[in-house]
Amino acid sequence: MQSSAEKKEDILIHQEESGLKRKLKARHLMMISLGGTIGTGLFLASGGAIHSAGPGGALLAYALIGAMVYFLMTGLAEMAAYMPVAGSFSTYATKFVDPSLGFALGWNYWYNWAITIAAELAAVSLIMKFWLPDVPSIIWSSICLVVMFLINYLSVKGFGEAEYWFSLIKVVTVIVFIITGFLMIIGIMDDKAVGFSNFTIGDAPFHGGFIAILGVFMAAGFSFQGTELLGVAAGESEDPEKNIPKAVKQIFWRILLFYILAIFVIGLLIPYTNESLASGEVTTSPFTLVFERAGIAFAASVMNAIILTAVLSAGNSGMYASTRMLWNLAVEGKAPKFLAKLNKNGVPVNALIVTSLVGSIAFLASLFGEGVVYVWLLNASGMSGFIAWLGIAISHYRFRKAYVAQGKDMNALPYKSSFYPFGPIFAFVVCGIVILGQNYAAFMGDGIDWNGVLVSYIGLPLFLVIWLGHKWVKKTKIIPLKECDLTTERDFDR
Repeated sequence: MQSSAEKKEDILIHQEESGLKRKLKARHLMMISLGGTIGTGLFLASGGAIHSAGPGGALLAYALIGAMVYFLMTGLAEMAAYMPVAGSFSTYATKFVDPSLGFALGWNYWYNWAITIAAELAAVSLIMKFWLPDVPSIIWSSICLVVMFLINYLSVKGFGEAEYWFSLIKVVTVIVFIITGFLMIIGIMDDKAVGFSNFTIGDAPFHGGFIAILGVFMAAGFSFQGTELLGVAAGESEDPEKNIPKAVKQIFWRILLFYILAIFVIGLLIPYTNESLASGEVTTSPFTLVFERAGIAFAASVMNAIILTAVLSAGNSGMYASTRMLWNLAVEGKAPKFLAKLNKNGVPVNALIVTSLVGSIAFLASLFGEGVVYVWLLNASGMSGFIAWLGIAISHYRFRKAYVAQGKDMNALPYKSSFYPFGPIFAFVVCGIVILGQNYAAFMGDGIDWNGVLVSYIGLPLFLVIWLGHKWVKKTKIIPLKECDLTTERDFDR
C-alpha cells in the first residue's frame, strides 16, 4: 500500500504530464514575490507619502500595512503549501467557504490584473517619452504588449526567468539606494552629516495628524499588492511544500525591510516640506533626488530605466496571474471550456490570448474620448486587490477551522502559520477599513461628494453583483466545516 508521500508524488507526476508544468524553482518564487511589491509605489509614490504625512507618519502607515500583508502571506502559504493550485484563493474560497464567493473572487482577480495590464501599457508610453518624446505612444505600448505576450506564451520557466531578472534589477537598486543614503546621512558621501535634522523640522515626524496618516495608509496598500501572486504561482512550483514556506520566510521580511529602510532614508535626507516629493515624476522621484545629490551621473535616466523595468515586471506578472486565474475558472466550469486549453509547454494559450485582448481593448479606450471609459474601468479595478486579500483572510480562517473540525493532524501541515487566528482576523479588519475608507474625504465636506463616492467605490458593488448573482442562480450555501473539501487529489487529477 502506498504511503501518503508516495501517493502525493504520483499525483504531482500526473499533473506534470496532463496539466500545468511545475517549472518554477525556489529562486523564481522568491523573486516573483519580491517583484510583486517593489515598483512605482516605492520609486515614485513614497515621496508623496512622506510629503503628506511626514517621515514618521509614512513609516507608521507602511509598517502597519506591511504587517497586515505579512499575516496574509503566512495564511496563504499555509493553504498553498497544502493545496498548491493555480486558482489559489478562488479555489480555496470555493472549497472552504462558499462556491459563489470563489466564483466572484476568481473573476474579480482576473479583471483586476487584465485592466492593470492596460495601465502598464499606458505607463510604458509615458516613460519612453522621457527619452523619445516624438515617437507615438501606441508604438511603445504595442512593443511592450508583444514582449509580455511572448514571455508568457513560450513557457512558465520563461516567465519565471524574466521575472527573476526584472526583480533582481529592482532589488539591487533599492540596496544601492539604502547604502548610498546611509553613507550620505553620516557625511561620507555628502558635505556634512544630516543626522535626524529633517525629522525635527516643522511638525515632523508626524505631519498632518491622523487624517494624513490615514490617507497614506490607504495608498500604502496599493504598493504591496502583488504579493498574493505567490499563491497563484504555487500551482507551477517545483516543490510547493518546501519552496512556498521558504519563499514566505525569506522574502517578506526583506520586502518590509526594503520599504521601511528606503522610506527612513528618504525622510532623513529630504525634508517633507520639499514640494518635489509630491510631483510623482521620475525627475523628482526621491530616488532620483538622492542619487543626484550623491553625484551619480544621469540619475534621472538611470531611474527612468529602472522604473521601466518595474512597469514591465508588473505587466508581465499581471498577464501571468490573470491568465492562470482565467484558466482555472475554465477548468472548474466557471468560464467557457475553450479557455482551459493548454499548449505543449503547459501554457493556457487561449486564456492568455483573451486576457491580452481585454488588456489591449482597455488600453485603446484610454486613447479615445479623453479616456473616460478607461478611467471608469481602472476605478472599478482599484479595490479588487483588497477584495482578493479579504478573500484570502476569510479562506484561511475557514481552512484551519475545517482542518481541525475534520480531525486532521496539525503537525501534518507542510507549513503552519504561527499567527492564527489573530493573523486572518487582523488582516480582515484592516482590509475592511481600507476598502470602506477608499475615499473618506468624499464624506467629510459640507455635503457628500456622490460623484467621488461612485468613482471610488464602483468596484465594490460590481463584486457584490457577481457574488450574489451567482449565488441566486446556483443556490449555493456556506459549506459546513465538516464538509469542506480538504483533499488534494481532485485539484491535481485534471
